Amino acid sequence: MTGEVAWQTVTNLGIIQESRINHPRTVSTSLEREIKLRFASPIEAKSLILSIGATPVRPRRLQRDHVLDTSQQTLHQNCSVLRVRIEPRESRLTFKGPPQSSTMKLRKEIELTVENGSDLLCVLERVGFHVAFRYEKYREEFSWKNVIIALDETPIGTFVELEGTENSIHMAADRLGRTPSDYVTKSYHTLFIQYCESSHLEDTHMLFGNTQ
Repeated sequence: MTGEVAWQTVTNLGIIQESRINHPRTVSTSLEREIKLRFASPIEAKSLILSIGATPVRPRRLQRDHVLDTSQQTLHQNCSVLRVRIEPRESRLTFKGPPQSSTMKLRKEIELTVENGSDLLCVLERVGFHVAFRYEKYREEFSWKNVIIALDETPIGTFVELEGTENSIHMAADRLGRTPSDYVTKSYHTLFIQYCESSHLEDTHMLFGNTQ
């Protein structure tokens, strides 16, 4: 089963029907381009974000992410991701294709909003998927020109994620006082594994309270 076939299997499930989607049958497909930047604290990061004139667009809230795979690790082997993100008011099902050649994190993304992420997880597990990795973060989002700026408070530190066009990301990073040498393109899963290795912790799930 390739990543694309896995996505088609998921979207054919009975739980994903017009009556269960906030925006009926609306599937967003895009080429996601993003980077992360490390910061010492959420206070420092937010102060700098606001100082460049960024506008708040979504308030701080807890995101609970569940990365799924088959027992054969099909998606992992294809460098693809299937994720269910649960937030207080909505949940999202996202498929990310293999990374493409770029100095930034660049990959095809297909996403749709569902009404109940917990129910969706149950169905996915019934048809052969399992949760391979869970991670939590508090996220607050801002807009600056053509860039979405996400301030992430995670169990392994503070990150600012920039998503947009290549030029606009470079411009935003420069305004935040960073250069391409500061760009982080690794996933939170990879960053968590590296954190656990350096801190001599068991590599489990990136949850608040699990990194002490």
